[in-house]
Amino acid sequence: MSTGAISIVVVVAVVLAAALVIRVVRAGAGREERALRRRFGPEYELNVAQHAGDTKAAERELEERLRRYGDLRTEPLSGELRERYVAEWAGTQEMFIESPEHAVTGADQLLARLAHDRGYPSGHYEEQVAALSVHHADHVQGYRQLHDTAARAREGRADTEELREAVVHARPFFEDLVRPPHHGAPTGSEAARQHHHGERRSGRSGSGLRRWLPGAGTGARTGTGTGHTRFGHTRKGGAW
Repeated sequence: MSTGAISIVVVVAVVLAAALVIRVVRAGAGREERALRRRFGPEYELNVAQHAGDTKAAERELEERLRRYGDLRTEPLSGELRERYVAEWAGTQEMFIESPEHAVTGADQLLARLAHDRGYPSGHYEEQVAALSVHHADHVQGYRQLHDTAARAREGRADTEELREAVVHARPFFEDLVRPPHHGAPTGSEAARQHHHGERRSGRSGSGLRRWLPGAGTGARTGTGTGHTRFGHTRKGGAW
């Protein structure tokens, strides 16, 4: 075989090898991206947007969060403490009627304490949120929105509708943290069933997730009766 032919064979082999390496690397990167998307859900897209579309930078940050907080061991709330938080959240919603700013500030402080009692870092807000984003990725943005709105409220820069929306969006995060450990979040047909039968279920005095959530159980109803806090509504009719 001539020298020229050998050179061509070598070049082709190098090109094929490089193409194979690129393909393997891309396949690995694709698997990592899918794994991060599954783990973080909406938090993945939010982080990409915060990095101005730089997917690699966003993924590096999420991977660092996983490295630091993925193995974090959290503690469930005792029944007494859970009931205390549920009552406090319901009180915060009622406070909104008279003082929206104080209600939002109180709700922000409540969530910080609740996260601390569940075992999440409490020294710095950013560290706490980073840890929460690993384990509560679907709802942690509601906590961020409430925290930012509380800061704006202290400066007199948040209107009533903005304050109301902050409490509404933070509520699923609160419910996620306060949920008893043996209860998973309802999904699919189970969620639909709870929605259609919520009033009947909430009237029971038995156990179940609904009795732990604000606006349900003793002293509250999901129905339209007067004089009670509806599930998701204030006593005076302001929709949450």
